[in-house]
Amino acid sequence: MSQRNTGVTSQVVNAHACPVREVLDRVAGKWSVQILVAAAHGPIRFTELERSIDGISRRMLTLTLRNLERDGLVTRTVHPTVPPRVEYELTSMARELYATLLSLTEWAERHRVTIAEARAAYDAEHAPELLDV
Repeated sequence: MSQRNTGVTSQVVNAHACPVREVLDRVAGKWSVQILVAAAHGPIRFTELERSIDGISRRMLTLTLRNLERDGLVTRTVHPTVPPRVEYELTSMARELYATLLSLTEWAERHRVTIAEARAAYDAEHAPELLDV
């Protein structure tokens, strides 16, 4: 369908899609998902998060937590102790997202064998093409 027929310009589409894509990129990121899962059961300290997420660096954990806090998905509480105790907790919006992530995870688990079989069949059929790339 052409733009004339829909009455929608590419600027309007891009203005709407860009923020949605930005949100999806943030919440679907590798580290964001793992942090949301790790923090789903209540307040969690930075070091507990660091231990529970295999392969994440301190810097990446810090940056991702800041972004999640900025987006309203995580709250950061500093307790006035010596040394200061900092805890992170999911907001109600993030808990809703967590429920969605669980559904996605369940879907992936149900279909992982079928997807693996489809990949193997595709690779077998397209092996000569893949070697030419």
